[in-house]
Amino acid sequence: MKYRKRPVVIEAFQYDGDMINSSGKPYVPEWAISAVNNNTMYYDGSELFIHTLEGDHHVTVGDYVIQGINGELYPCKPDIFEKTYEAV
Repeated sequence: MKYRKRPVVIEAFQYDGDMINSSGKPYVPEWAISAVNNNTMYYDGSELFIHTLEGDHHVTVGDYVIQGINGELYPCKPDIFEKTYEAV
């Protein structure tokens, strides 16, 4: 059988190596700040990781960090993100 992904709206941001803009303020959504504060997202040295049910995932510069429909966080490569999602 074939299946189509249901249309759902997610929140995401593209990681640029840190989470601070040029004026020193966070450019990421509040849920990302909360995830860092509760160690769901964490830095190991200068590298960002996300705790997921499948284990810890490395977030590379340019990756999108997605908050799914159940509040779960996961990284997504830019090419996959652009093929899967569109701005609403």
